[in-house]
Amino acid sequence: MTFIQTIIFGVIEGVTEFLPISSTGHLILVDYLLQIPATEFVKSFNIAIQLGAILAVVVLYARRLLVNRSLLARVVVAFMPTAMIGFLFYKLVKTYLLNNPSVVVWALFIGGFAIFAVEWYLGRPADKAGRRAAGTKNLETMRYREALVIGLAQSVAIIPGVSRSAATIVGGLLSGFSRTAIVEFSFLLAIPTMLAATSLDLFKSGAIFTGGEWLSLLIGFVVSFAVALVVVKWLLRFIQNHNFKLFGIYRIIIALVFWLVIF
Repeated sequence: MTFIQTIIFGVIEGVTEFLPISSTGHLILVDYLLQIPATEFVKSFNIAIQLGAILAVVVLYARRLLVNRSLLARVVVAFMPTAMIGFLFYKLVKTYLLNNPSVVVWALFIGGFAIFAVEWYLGRPADKAGRRAAGTKNLETMRYREALVIGLAQSVAIIPGVSRSAATIVGGLLSGFSRTAIVEFSFLLAIPTMLAATSLDLFKSGAIFTGGEWLSLLIGFVVSFAVALVVVKWLLRFIQNHNFKLFGIYRIIIALVFWLVIF
């Protein structure tokens, strides 16, 4: 992997990690476009640089988590399903799903329609009792059961292309949370999720990396961190006046382009 490719991957990761469009899926598709061999290092690189983007959330939200121990506890509860499922299926995912562009394209396509379906549901007019589908719950009122449901939704994202953020956002919206609340919870839930995923992968594969490969990891990490700082702030502003349909459209278009033009 060249220096320029490392920069490109770092930018892509920083931009896509917190948007509901799948950062891992995008990295796999770019691997395919650039004809980068699916080595153990490349697979690990696509996992590990996500931790750089997650560090942006740590910087922005560490104080809130340390002060609000109740919120921290709910993040831990939501993390548990992904931790168990990810550990059990780690070998399967890394061997057969990572660097499989067909799986990514199908996941992007289906996920795009799923986002549209949820937004249609949330956009329905109020019923006779005045109740609306759109959620208004905030993180301060989140129950442990609701955190667990969101965590179960996130666990589906072990399939590349599903998108960890999309899964948590959809799970949270269907649980009645506001867009701002569930996006912030998705940010926070990313911290233990990607820390665990990266640690497990580097523990299993890191010993075979060369000095140059470790340098590439460091560069990708730093670039993704810097870009993610900007994207996190932008997304919070964007959802104040917009829904997630734009991301659903994007997912469907990317999937169709790959199926009809590139594959």
